[in-house]
Amino acid sequence: MQNAQNPARGILLMILAISAFTLLDASAKGLIQRYSAPQVVWVRFLGQLLIVALILRARTPAMMRTQYPRLHLMRAFFQVTTAALFFSSLNHIGLAEATALTDTSPVLVTLGAALFLGERLGPRRLIGIGVALTGAVIILRPGAGVFTWWALLPLAAAVSFAANSILTRRIGQYEPVWTAMLWGGLFGTVAFGLALPAVWKPIEMADLPLFVFVGMIGTLGQVLMIRSLSIAEAGLVAPFSYIGVVLATLWGALFFNEYPDFWTVVGTIVIVCAGLYVWHRETRHRAGSAAP
Repeated sequence: MQNAQNPARGILLMILAISAFTLLDASAKGLIQRYSAPQVVWVRFLGQLLIVALILRARTPAMMRTQYPRLHLMRAFFQVTTAALFFSSLNHIGLAEATALTDTSPVLVTLGAALFLGERLGPRRLIGIGVALTGAVIILRPGAGVFTWWALLPLAAAVSFAANSILTRRIGQYEPVWTAMLWGGLFGTVAFGLALPAVWKPIEMADLPLFVFVGMIGTLGQVLMIRSLSIAEAGLVAPFSYIGVVLATLWGALFFNEYPDFWTVVGTIVIVCAGLYVWHRETRHRAGSAAP
């Protein structure tokens, strides 16, 4: 059964989800300075799996059953890949820069929806995609002596996040949020559990609360995002993820003494404007289509 659509509530849930994800990213950045990225990512997905299993208890096996196992596996793969790519970049570039580059994803969602969901891809959408990529180039500044290959990881994470969002939208309209949470948590726990013997470092007691927080806030963010995409169109709610740039800049300054430079700010503004332009054109198009 398809979930009832509620765009206003979907937007609010997406804003709350992105707020949770920025806290997750800031916490992970602190841990990755002392632990390997695979270990931090493993704890994040193990926490999700355990928390959801505790909430569902006896209903857990029933919630694991799905009519779309391949879609769930693909979605879980992209969810895990997004986290791995983004977290791996945090030891090498600032939190604000990584978040800004990842925030090319709303425009990529628009492109992906056209390619895989059959939505219209007109010249204005193409313009928005081109402008967003221009903003990413401004931040990267290849050839200016500030480019690092690590900066490509958040861009790859943006592509992966866009794929995850499109699959979440497709699955979330028909199945409970807990089904996607269980599949994603199990996939991430198993995938990164295989790497643990090579990278494991004993967790110090002082870091244990932060690891627990990573598992909890990551789970909360995923619940909110899946629910948002199940009741509102991906192209509508995706641009509101730009609040993440503001929050990531705040956390970077407060916790890591990181401040984006002038060109990072310029590139971020370009990316945000591109996404808001696409969103504005989409809402006008929908309003025109709904008019008598």
